[in-house]
Order: sequence, then C-alpha cells, then structure tokens
Amino acid sequence: MKSSRIPGFYKMTVEKRREFLNENSKLPQEDMATLSSEGPLPIDIANNMVENVVGTYPLPLGLGLNFLINEKDYVIPMVIEEPSVVASASYMAKIVRDAGGFKTKATDRVMIGQIQVVGCPDFEVAKRAILQEKDQLIADANAAYPSLVARGGGAEDLEVRVLNEESNSKYGQMLVLHLYINTCDAMGANTINTMVESLAPTVEELTAGKVYLRILSNYADRCLAKATCSIPPELLDTDGFSGEEVRDGIVHAYEFAASDPYRAVTHNKGIMNGIDPVVIATGNDWRAVEAGAHAHAARHGQYGSMTTWSIGENGHLIGELELPMAVGTVGGSIKIHPVSKLAFNLLKVDSAQELAQVIVAVGLAQNLGALRALATDGIQKGHMALHSRSVAIAAGASGEMVDVIAKQLIESKEIRVGKAKELVDSYTK
Repeated sequence: MKSSRIPGFYKMTVEKRREFLNENSKLPQEDMATLSSEGPLPIDIANNMVENVVGTYPLPLGLGLNFLINEKDYVIPMVIEEPSVVASASYMAKIVRDAGGFKTKATDRVMIGQIQVVGCPDFEVAKRAILQEKDQLIADANAAYPSLVARGGGAEDLEVRVLNEESNSKYGQMLVLHLYINTCDAMGANTINTMVESLAPTVEELTAGKVYLRILSNYADRCLAKATCSIPPELLDTDGFSGEEVRDGIVHAYEFAASDPYRAVTHNKGIMNGIDPVVIATGNDWRAVEAGAHAHAARHGQYGSMTTWSIGENGHLIGELELPMAVGTVGGSIKIHPVSKLAFNLLKVDSAQELAQVIVAVGLAQNLGALRALATDGIQKGHMALHSRSVAIAAGASGEMVDVIAKQLIESKEIRVGKAKELVDSYTK
C-alpha cells in the first residue's frame, strides 16, 4: 500500500477492510483467500475482541496427557506452535505420575491495584494520613464494585510506600498506595482499575498531592501457585544413563540457571513453554503471566531460575515451581472464544485457584523434560525430529511424503528447507 495512513479503516466492516486490502495492496490471491477462511473463532466475534480485524490466526491445539495432580487426572489443552513441547510435557507427566503425581497448592486470589501520588508537601505525613483512613478507603473501594463483594471478594487490605526517599531523581519522591483485592475467579483487571480510580480524589485530598497512575500491577505476588514433585532416580533411567546420573545432571543444570542470568533466561523460557500454551488455550492473558513470572524470578535482586531442583534425603529428585498466577475462569475472552470454552470443558477445573495449580504443574513438567534432555542426549535429538516435519512441510511435502522427507532430513543431518526441497523434487519426479 502507498501509505499506512488509512482514515476510517476502523469504521469499515471486515469485508470492506478485506476489499480495501485486495484493491490497495500487493497481497497474492492465496493470501486473500487465507484471510477469508473461517476457523474455530468466528470473524464477527474476533471483530468485537480487537481493532482493525481482517482475519484470524489459528495455532495448533494439542493435549497434554498423563497429568496426575493432587490425585486428580487432567487432560490439558495446550496452544503452541513449537514442536516437542506437548510431547515432552506429557512424557514427564507420565514419569511423575509413576512417582505419585504432582502436589500443588495456591494462595488466596489477591491482586494488587496501585495509585501513584506525586508532589506531596510531606510524604511521611501523607502516608500517615492514608493509613489513618485505611478502613474507609477499603470500604469506598468495595462500594465501587459491590458485585465482587457479593461474590465473596473485594478489597481486603491497603499498604503505602514512599519511593525515591534518598534519590536524586529529577522528579523526586512519590507515594504509592497498594490496594489488595480478592478477585475470586476472575483475573480482575477491569475490577481493580475501577476500584483504584474511584479512590483517586480522596487520596489526593488526604495527601495534598497529585494522583497520576491508577492501575493494576501484573506482579501478583499475593496470588501464587506452587507445584512440587518427588521422583525416585530409577524412574529417570535412559538407555545410556543411570537414574542417578540423570538426577545429578538435572540438579547441575538447575544450579547453572540459578547462578547465571544468561542461562536462567533460556531455562525459564522453557518453563514458560509449558505455562503459556495452557494460559492461551484458556483465554487468559499470557503476557501478564509472563511479566509476573519473570519479575518473580528477579525478586532477590538477580534474575535466576523459576524452578528449584534438589536431591532429597531418600535420593529422590525434588522439583518445585512457585509463581504468581493471575489467571481466571471468568471474564475477558474466556467465555467468548469457542476454543477457550472447549479448553475449560476438557480441563474440568472448579476455580481459578485450581487452574493456576494445573498451569504451574505443566511448567514444572516442561522444565523437567528440558533439563533431562540437556543432561543426557542434548535438547536437539527430540526437538529436531519434530522440527524436521515442519521443515518438510515448508518445502512443499504433504501427506505421507512429510514423514519420508523428515526421516531423510534427520539421516542426512541437514534439517533445512533447501535440503528438504531437493528431497521433495527427487521424490516427486
């Protein structure tokens, strides 16, 4: 297109937007056909979820199997495009299942709303003034959202911090009020924002300052979920390594991530490989979960491992993962997206707390799978076997040819599209 400035584009129907693209862009007709293809998300629903919609973007939906969590079986929907993740999580879940399954727990569903105040004549006086009116402020916040209180939730507590007390910051000190809100089974972003916005005039009056930001925090450190597992070493045996060797390798790999941020980032990305697909499948905000998880990994002043792995007194491999898990079972796109509805029908969770526990169990399983692979044959063996199929498809293979080409790519140790195209050409001649 000649310009990205398209006045009134947002006012057009989806069909008119597609017509505009067809007339003003150089998109191939097959791309236009792709935009018009209907997936599980109806275009009219998509058009009401975000702006300037022209189509939808399907991703693979796989099932994590073998999960036994707190003595309950789960079939876990996972939306992800990366190969090996679903297979790895399912295989590790089977090992943990044979060891008694995952044990999980979760805290109360308490989220944080923040109010930023600047320009107070005396910040300590302002802090005391807010704390003196704490009970009334909590009551006022609950009055702004009575339906949440009726469901058993609502604002429960309030804290005040003064930032930059000894800083030479250009903008000086600021006061930050934290309102702690039980959001029940919702993630609760809109609820939290409504509550803190309702308090802004009163906070300004109490502090003689100026309120700027009134918004939730995605670092929900009072909304935690934890998963643990204990695995006898014999369950970790592989063809080339004893269970004790695998166990020790996993612990050494964890210690690397715990000590080095460069390793920790990749280590934790693997954990999120398990977590994000479940968050996405259930219609939750995976960006918020990602941000909170990475903040939690840096809570001690250095970015480190989200998981811990150790050797118990009985020689078992002990794994733990605790993260903020601000997910919901109601609200947002959860009851709008048809795949999200399907995901909840598969999961059969009764609350947001239970969903959070399932998610961290999958994250722990995925981390176990990655560390086990790294400690034995290396990560590439299983990953590239699946990746070769994607390469074969990208090169034009279809049907039974995909497996044939993928196998030949692995045997040649050249898993690249150029090589795959050569093989496809030779196969079709």
